[in-house]
Parts: sequence; structure tokens; C-alpha cells
Amino acid sequence: MNKQQLATKIWESANKMRSKIEANEYKDYILGFIFYKFLSDKEVRDMQSDRATFEDIRHLREEDIEIVQHIQGNIGYFIAYKDLFSTWLSMGKDFDVSNVRDALSAFNRLIDSNYKKVFGNIFETLQTGLSKLGESAGSQTKAISDLIQLIKDIPMDGKQDYDVLGFIYEYLISNFAANAGKKAGEFYTPHEVSLLMSEIVADHLKDRKEIQIYDPTSGSGSLLINIGRSVARHMDNENNIKYYAQELKQNTYNLTRMNLVMRGILPSNITTRNGDTLEDDWPYFEDNDPVGTYNPLYVDAVVSNPPYSQQWDPEDKGADPRYARFGLAPKGKADYAFLLYDLYHIKPDGIMAIVLPHGVLFRGGEEGAIRKNLIENNHIDVVIGLPANIFFGTGIPTIIMVLKQKRANTDVLIIDASKGFTKVGKNNMLKASDIKRISDTVAARKEVSKFARVVSRDEIRKNEYNLNIPRYVDSSEAPESWDIYASMFGGIPKTEIEELSAYWQTFPELKMDLFTNDPGEHVHIAEGNVKDIIKNHPNVAVFKEHYARAFEGFDAELYRDLVAGVNTLNISKEETKLSAEIFKRLVSVPLVDEYHAYQLLNDAWIKIAVDLEMIQTEGFKVTKQVDPNLVIKKKNGNDVEVQEGWLGRIIPFDLVQETLLHAEATALKEKEERLTQVTAGQQEILDSLTEEEKGDLADVLNDDNTAFLANPLNKIAKELLKGHDAADYTEDSLEGKIITVMNLLDEEKELKKTIKTDSDKLHGLTKETIEALTDEQVCALLALKWITPLITELRKMPEVILDQLAARVQSLADKYAVTFADVEKEIEETEASLSSMIEGLTGSEADRKGLAELKILLGGA
Repeated sequence: MNKQQLATKIWESANKMRSKIEANEYKDYILGFIFYKFLSDKEVRDMQSDRATFEDIRHLREEDIEIVQHIQGNIGYFIAYKDLFSTWLSMGKDFDVSNVRDALSAFNRLIDSNYKKVFGNIFETLQTGLSKLGESAGSQTKAISDLIQLIKDIPMDGKQDYDVLGFIYEYLISNFAANAGKKAGEFYTPHEVSLLMSEIVADHLKDRKEIQIYDPTSGSGSLLINIGRSVARHMDNENNIKYYAQELKQNTYNLTRMNLVMRGILPSNITTRNGDTLEDDWPYFEDNDPVGTYNPLYVDAVVSNPPYSQQWDPEDKGADPRYARFGLAPKGKADYAFLLYDLYHIKPDGIMAIVLPHGVLFRGGEEGAIRKNLIENNHIDVVIGLPANIFFGTGIPTIIMVLKQKRANTDVLIIDASKGFTKVGKNNMLKASDIKRISDTVAARKEVSKFARVVSRDEIRKNEYNLNIPRYVDSSEAPESWDIYASMFGGIPKTEIEELSAYWQTFPELKMDLFTNDPGEHVHIAEGNVKDIIKNHPNVAVFKEHYARAFEGFDAELYRDLVAGVNTLNISKEETKLSAEIFKRLVSVPLVDEYHAYQLLNDAWIKIAVDLEMIQTEGFKVTKQVDPNLVIKKKNGNDVEVQEGWLGRIIPFDLVQETLLHAEATALKEKEERLTQVTAGQQEILDSLTEEEKGDLADVLNDDNTAFLANPLNKIAKELLKGHDAADYTEDSLEGKIITVMNLLDEEKELKKTIKTDSDKLHGLTKETIEALTDEQVCALLALKWITPLITELRKMPEVILDQLAARVQSLADKYAVTFADVEKEIEETEASLSSMIEGLTGSEADRKGLAELKILLGGA
């Protein structure tokens, strides 16, 4: 199930529930039940891997102490058979809300003592809210039944290319927060921002064997999860990552725990707290063992997206070691309080990344003093300005600030990434190429024109510790200038042509062939079509050959890695490997933006990775499987799921039809094209009818006169043709047109019938073909699905560059094509024409005086 399908299901269910619960509370129910299903399914899978039979699972009871302890030791909890999610589904009409109450109560009771901190009271929000689902047990049961029917199909095996719980959380907030009147968006870090922070942190930690990461405002837990996944790509054992999280709100804290567990993180690697980060800090200890459990918590990385400019209480915090070194944030804005908290908890060689409103870069007062202290003590490493409207619920500009405890350098890397994004709905979103461009710039600590600068501490001092990004990085486009001479006399300024110098370095002779070699400071565009001159030029041919050589053998390399190595490749590391290969191949190729090439790879990889996960999880046999194509349809006023044919689990039907069933697919397509011609022919005849003819045929046209009605037409035709042969009428006569339409209608009817039969037959044949594929055929089809589209897009890149050059050259030519002298001449001609027209006008004496004055204004005598 992809994101869009999941979103549709959630929205349908949410609308049904609106009369029962507050819109913003719906997420607590759906997320709670999703997590319960995950734990329930996990227990069943764990038992099956331990060779338990279905009968063994059916006999799971709380009273079997030995079995209970065995399962608790393996997964940290125990769920009896009667309380399994699958059992609820199988109960049908016997299911009752009491089954859920009893199950949730039993779950909390049957958690292993070593896992209490991970699972204890994790369903409290769900358990206490069941009564809100209806006024009676019956209505509560109905609401829960609807929910579990929705949830049974939601993927939760951790193999998706997106964070299921995080996505649902964000989706529900974005759709319901306005109704609830709450700015809930502060709890969810957009996936793309989370990935950017993850890449920066992962690069810093990549050589470490064991890592501890901490999010003190964890929200849904998505930020922490993404950091862990990025770090894990550089490690041999992802179980050497320990996760620490703290969250203020009880229901969101529960969500953090759910999400961490659902992403496959070992419970023993999860430590979470429900508390106020700025008030109830680590170090902490257990009351029953204050010495043995004391943990000051210094970690390798802290990441956070705290609520912006929140109120806090700085009273009595002056001696707090978290803040004492740098100062106290003002009461009305806790931004720097969160930042200093994060900095306090990283090790000397650690790193922190925090999302904050951009006001922290330049606001004065207490914040200005803290910023000065951080700069003078050499902690601020990177400042990244993000695009506006990137977070749900707020359009204010935000930044990522990266800090370290110990740094060898004293400068600050400042990046203006506000221009790189794509529009998605009302919000802006970082593309994969934007994320990589930023993270690469941070890793290399390099300067990029209009994007990034390494700023010395002395320069920052001169600016009085103001870090406002435009002071250091000017990312604005230069305003368009107009050459006075060219505006008056025509021609193109050589200075403006030189603005395209990057192209002329690659195409030196092309420049000479595009422009005349005039003396002075201006030239003219050469005769001919600009695009043709460029595309057919020898310099361009050399460039294309160079580019093609750079990617020689890349398709074979992709086949070896992805197809031949499908069962053994490391999915989490493969995209990084392929992107490095693309960058290496493009090193010697001018003009090509390697990040655009990376975006093409990433677009393809998102789909490839899903297939790879399924193949590695379910085995190569999954490539020869088809699934029912289930769609939602209305039946007796209710939405019901019905099957409409089949879908290939991995191999698409259309790909099989294009290759292995080409003859059959082509024959069907020809009939479909003929059907289109037939219906178009009917419309063409209808458009040719005169109004009188339409009146004669009023009974055979539909309501809006856009098509013929077959049965009434047959009746009229019989009447008109009585005693006559069809050959008696010309095609242009009304009778001839009717005959033609009748023939077309007959053909249309027959074609539709044949197409339906052939389409069903081809669909069934495609299913059989997929199920009977040989391994060699599967590999060939995987190459066509995964590799061919990517290679095709990469091959287009030179054409994109040439089109951009042609557009810019043509723009220069058009810019000065019309001179001021031309404009002046056109004005004079227009005035003369108007004056001439005035000569022929008559009217009253007053009118004539007015026309005479207008003629004088137009320059007439």
C-alpha cells in the first residue's frame, strides 16, 4: 500500500468517525490500534519462526506460565490468543468493545519486567478514550470494528520506503489541526528536513562502532528514527545504536515509543521519558537504586525540532549547568534554552542539530548575548537557512543550526538553501537533490557562489555577532539590466553574451557561429534557427560523445548490482554507492549538474527499493506472483471492497504485454484506436449538420447535441429509406449521413464487444504468463522496469542543457530585437493613422473643436 492509498483509507475512516470523536483525537485511536496489531502480529511471527503450529498459537493462555515467560523473554510482552488482533477479526459479530478493554488491560499486566519502560502504559491514551467512541457498548463496538477493518490492510512490517506511523500522524494533523484550532505541526518534523539533519549527523559519526543519539522533544519519533537509519548505513551492526527520547505530552510520548519499536529497534536499545525537557532533565536515576541507575547522559548526537519561541520559566535556572555557561533565554522565547540543553548533552566529540525560527540568528537582548558566547566559545559550526512554508502550521522561515563541543576551526559555514525546493500543495518541500547538495556542502565545508560561505569569526564580530544569512550569502538573482546602445540601435552587448561563458568554454566555436563578428561592443545573432545551429554544431556533437562515454557500461553495472545481485545487495547502502558512481562518471563532463543526475537516480530508486525489499523479504518467487486488484465501490449505500482483475506483485501487467505479449497487445490497441476513430467519425458528421438537419434529427440527438442515439436513429432511417436503396443517396445528403452514422454505430457496438472480450482474454493471459515466467525472463523484465527508465532519463540530460542554452540565446536576441527607434516609428505611424481618421469625422461645433485639439496632440497640423 503506497502513501496515497493509505491516505485515502484513513480519510474515509476519519470521516465516518467525525460524529463520534474530536477530529484531532482520531489519530490517537488509529495509531494505537495500528501498534497493537503490530505487536500482535510480531508475537505470531516470532512463534512461527520458533516452529509453533497454528494449534500451538490457538492454545496461548495467560495461565501457561512457562510459555508466557518464554515469549516475554523473546519479545518483552505476551498476548493471549483470545486477545490477538487476528482473533478479533475472526470473531465477526461476536466481537465486542470488552474484548479490547480486556486485551489492553492484560497487555499492561503481562509486560516483562525488563521492558516496562518501553511498553508500560503505552496504550493508556487508547484505553481511556474507548468510551468516547459511542454512548453505548454497541456503538463503541461498531466504531472499533470499522477501525480494525481499516487497519488490517495497513503495512507495518517496517519495510516501506516511508515512516508509516509518522506519515499517518502528519496526514491527520494536516487535515484536522485547523478544525481542532491547534498548531499541532510543531510536533512533526517533515521527512525531508529530518533526512537532511540525518545526513549531516551521520557523516560526523560514520567511523564509530557504537553510537548514542537523543531527541529531547521527540514528538512522533520520526526525526530520531531517520537519524538512526542514516547512521546505520555507515555501520556493520545497526543494533549498536542506542536511542534516547523525551517528550512532554503523554499521547505523543506513547507515539514515540510505538514508532521506535515498529521500526525494528531492539527494546533494549530504547530509553524514553515522559517529561518536561527544560524542567525535568537527565541526569536521572531510579528511586529504588539511585547510585546504580544514575545516568548523566552524554551522547554522540542530539537532534531536535522543539516548539518555536515557547514560553518557559528561567527562574532559578542561573546555576543550572545546562545554561550557566552561556546565559538564560528570555521568558517569552525558549529557543536558546532548547539549544543549550542539546549542547550540554553531547560528548566532547559529539554533534547536535536543531531546527529553530530564523529569529535566533539576529534577535538581541539575552539571545544576542547567548549567541555571542556560543560564537566566542567556538560552538556554532553550521547555519542552514531553509525554504519558507516547509513546516505544516507555520510559514515562518526556519533554520538548522549545527553545533559541536570541540572544533578545530573557528569559522562558521553559512548556507542559504531557501531557494531549493519543490511545491507540494500549499507547502514547499526539499527535493532529494536539495538535501544532497546541502549535506555535501556541509561535509566538504566548501564555498558555493550564491549558496554557501565559510565566514570567519572576525567578520562575525564586525557584524556584532549577527548571523542573519543575507549578511553573508547573497542568493538573490541579479536584476536584469538593459544596454542603452542596444536598446536604441539594436544588436546584442558582448558583455551579456559573456554571461554564458560556462557554455562558451565547452563550445568555443559555437559562439563564433551563433553571433556575427562585428567590431565594437555589440554583435548580432547569426542567420538561421538558433536551436538548429546549436543542436547540429560539431562542438555539441563532441560534448554528446563525451557524455555518452562517461556512462558507458553503467547499464551493465546496474544489472550486475540490482538484478544479478538482487538477493544479496545491501539495500540501505546501494543508493549511496550508485550516487557515488554517477558523481565519479560526471567529474570530467562540463555543464552537467551532478545533483540533477542524482535526483533522477533517487526518483528511480524510490520505486526500485520497494521491489527489492519485497524480493529479499518474500523470496525471488514473489516476482512471479499476482495479487487481486481490490477497489472500493458503493453497494447498497456502503463502501465495499471488490476485486477488479489482477496486479503483478513486482512485474507490471503492461510491461509483460509490451514485451512477451506484444502481438496480442498490439492487436487490441489497434481495435481501441479504431473505436476512437469511429466515435470521432460520428462526431464529425454531427458537426457537419446544418441547423435545419439538426431540427429534422432532434429525436435522435442526446440532450446536449454531442452524440447520436442509436435506436431512434434506426427508426428514422427506416422511414427515410423506405422504398430506396442506400446507393441512391450521396454521402453529403442527410440520408447519406444517416446511413454512414448507422454503419459507424454498428461498428462501434461490435468493436466494444470485441475489445471487452479481447481485453479480458489478454488480462488472463498476462496473469498466466507472469505466473509461468522463467528466472531469465524475470531478470530481463526487472532490467526493463528498473534500469531502462533511469538510463533513458540520464541520456536526456545533454538535451536539457542544450535546450537551456538555446532558450537563453534566443532570449538575448528577442530582448534587443525591437529598438526604441522601432517603437518611435510605430508610434508615429499610429498617430498619423489616427489623424487621418479624424479628418473624416463630423459632429457638432464642440465635437469638431475637440477633434482638432486631439489632432494637434497627435502631431497633426
